[in-house]
Amino acid sequence: MQLIIAAVGHKMPAWITTGFEEYVKRMPPDCRIVLKEVKPQDRTGNMSAGAAMQIEKTRIEAVLPKGARIVALDERGQDPSSVQLSQHLQKWRGEGRDVAFIIGGADGLDPELKNRRPIDAPLQPDPAARHGPGIAGRATVSRLVDYPEPSLPPGIA
Repeated sequence: MQLIIAAVGHKMPAWITTGFEEYVKRMPPDCRIVLKEVKPQDRTGNMSAGAAMQIEKTRIEAVLPKGARIVALDERGQDPSSVQLSQHLQKWRGEGRDVAFIIGGADGLDPELKNRRPIDAPLQPDPAARHGPGIAGRATVSRLVDYPEPSLPPGIA
């Protein structure tokens, strides 16, 4: 299993590289972590935020492995505890599929990418999801795409 972090941005600061390397060491050997930096769209001229997010969406999709589970990170999403995230990771490891955590650029993620549902496993809306502003500087899970509601770990509505 491979965990992919696809983040819009380039020339990441040293503290991100240091943090990434520390977390790579903490993961089980069968969970290889790969950071894929996605070039942000240059916003010179009159390009709208929507157009920039659409271009970045295409770039994100280009670095994702086929068939990977997509987890969009967004400040307006759910805020699972460490234990809940660990439960998700344990289940995903059992499935053997790659998992891609996607992080948008300055304007966020394209709505189509955040809300994508695979044909074989529709995601049910989460009535417990937070829809207000998130905690500044902290990404939370917006969608667990391809995660059927009946198989959610205990404690997650």
